[in-house]
Amino acid sequence: MQEELKIALIQSDLVWENPTLNRVNFTKKIDTISKGVDIIVLPEMFNTGFTMNASSVAETMGGATVSWMIESAKKTDTAIVGSIVISENNNFYNRLLFVAPSGQVIVYDKRHAFTLVGEDKIYTPGKEKVIINYKGWKICPLICYDLRFPVWARNTEDYDVLLYIANWPKPRVSAWDALLKARAIENMCYCIGVNRVGIDGVKSEYSGHSAVYNVLGDIITNFKPNEEDVEIVTLEKRHIQVYRKKLKFLDDRDTFNIT
Repeated sequence: MQEELKIALIQSDLVWENPTLNRVNFTKKIDTISKGVDIIVLPEMFNTGFTMNASSVAETMGGATVSWMIESAKKTDTAIVGSIVISENNNFYNRLLFVAPSGQVIVYDKRHAFTLVGEDKIYTPGKEKVIINYKGWKICPLICYDLRFPVWARNTEDYDVLLYIANWPKPRVSAWDALLKARAIENMCYCIGVNRVGIDGVKSEYSGHSAVYNVLGDIITNFKPNEEDVEIVTLEKRHIQVYRKKLKFLDDRDTFNIT
């Protein structure tokens, strides 16, 4: 088990529906990250932006972007996380991929489709919550709109890290800030949120506010709004253990099943 986990968060603008150029841009950003990082986190739909034109940009699990993630993870000896549009069994998925340096790929399909822009009419929702075991850390990966649904994120698995990737628009970014902090406090875990910046192809504006919160809800990152940046943060297992032992709030959680 690794007592510390070093994570690089990439807050970036995205080129609208251009996987090739986005892969080039992220390669350059990843190349600036120092060695010794365990996980690199990219935004939601990092190779296209949050598009409803799924048929135009969708790839398969054997496609160029998944291959790029596998190659990048091996090259850097670092796990890489991000979501892309995947076509599979005649369905489209907003699929998060956790790609380990070994080439192992773990997937999570976004559970809550963003009905406000018709995501539910294009993308098939995921059915399974996923817990990733990596270097002795239990990580729960989720995507953007999932943040508004605390039951889906409830820490019934004693995970250590809750990880959200997003294209969360600027007009509602105060909700993003508040909910990330709340998820950390109520689940007694580190909560990570990686959001994009810039303006997309349908004129939605994004201001970033990427952040990491600790078990107590304290922010431990320093991202500037509206700016591209890469920040590396070190998570400590001891921080989780000390406060879960001292503040036994998770012992009082409700028992329930999601159907």
